[in-house]
Amino acid sequence: MSKHQKRVQEVYHFFENNDTVLGFRKLLDCAMDTQDMNIYKESTELTDWKEKNPSDTKNLIYKAKVLLEKINKIEVYESSMEFPVLSAIDIKKSYGSQRFSLGPVSLQIRKGQVYGLVGENGNGKTTLLRILANELKYSHGTLKYNFNTVPKDDYDLCTKLVYIPQRTDKWYGSLKDNLKFVLSNYGVKAEENETRTLMMIARLGLWNYKHLKWSELSSGYKMRFELARTLLRQPEILLLDEPLANLDVLAQQIILEDLKSIANSVNKPIALILSSQQLYEVEKVSDKVIFLKNGQYKDNAELQSAENEGLIIEIESTNPREDLLRIFQELNLEKLNFNGGVYVAYFSVNTAFHEVISALGQAKIEVVYIRNISSSTRRFFVN
Repeated sequence: MSKHQKRVQEVYHFFENNDTVLGFRKLLDCAMDTQDMNIYKESTELTDWKEKNPSDTKNLIYKAKVLLEKINKIEVYESSMEFPVLSAIDIKKSYGSQRFSLGPVSLQIRKGQVYGLVGENGNGKTTLLRILANELKYSHGTLKYNFNTVPKDDYDLCTKLVYIPQRTDKWYGSLKDNLKFVLSNYGVKAEENETRTLMMIARLGLWNYKHLKWSELSSGYKMRFELARTLLRQPEILLLDEPLANLDVLAQQIILEDLKSIANSVNKPIALILSSQQLYEVEKVSDKVIFLKNGQYKDNAELQSAENEGLIIEIESTNPREDLLRIFQELNLEKLNFNGGVYVAYFSVNTAFHEVISALGQAKIEVVYIRNISSSTRRFFVN
């Protein structure tokens, strides 16, 4: 069974279990992988029907399964993700003595993977993104790209390598017309242009907003528009600066799930790097997390080795500090800090997380929040 067919089967199970929200988005991912304009048309027609019949779940599931059967029969070319599409070696950026300095940073980025870039404001996240996007010169090191085809010029490079800043420029006219204009610049003929544009609008949840203008969209939908406009160009590397800013928690989760699915496309995979302050949400979808502090670089490899140094948990409780100290004293507690409204407890390597949970339960401690941050970038923030 091919990777494409496995994805189709996964989507089929979503509908079998009546999970139509996530199932429908993943159905559109499978449809986009086919690059078949007839499938695209059927998918957008089903999207339009779904929006006009939001409560008819039974018929939606039936129609989705019929479309899935058609999608499953189409042979999809699987793109190779064996080699890094971007390699950075000892990249440094200096703004002079006594001023901010970034690096050295060395990393390899592959298609089909999501890289989370985290750190406090002013620690070099945007600088690193702009360097990787070829928008900012670096002082030292080597930066190489390995695209499917060698870019003919800077314009072609900007097609394969796209950087979306946190604040985007205002656009004029309707959302749909702007997206069609993107494809027209690449010589896509009128009928295919319309079909591809509507498909991207459907996939990014913009169907009911396609005729709206800039001033009529929220910040979240403006970001989705920018993603749609970028993805129509079929980039190989996509760099996003704070795409979760100004989004509520649910919207953050949805956009991250969408980005993960889009990056994992069977025939058009993308190497995705995104910076964010939302550590927990980003870590859930990232294949690798890059942490910057004062321009210095750390990544998952250091976090994994740090797990052998002991257990670190964050805990918020209505009980006083004395209660926690009493309970943890038999669990090899090394120190208990108070940080930003929560306690951070450091235990020896011999203490397991489930032992801490059990001790708290037996003592009937009121736990508001608890999380094992031993292998999370969160540990760098609390340090």
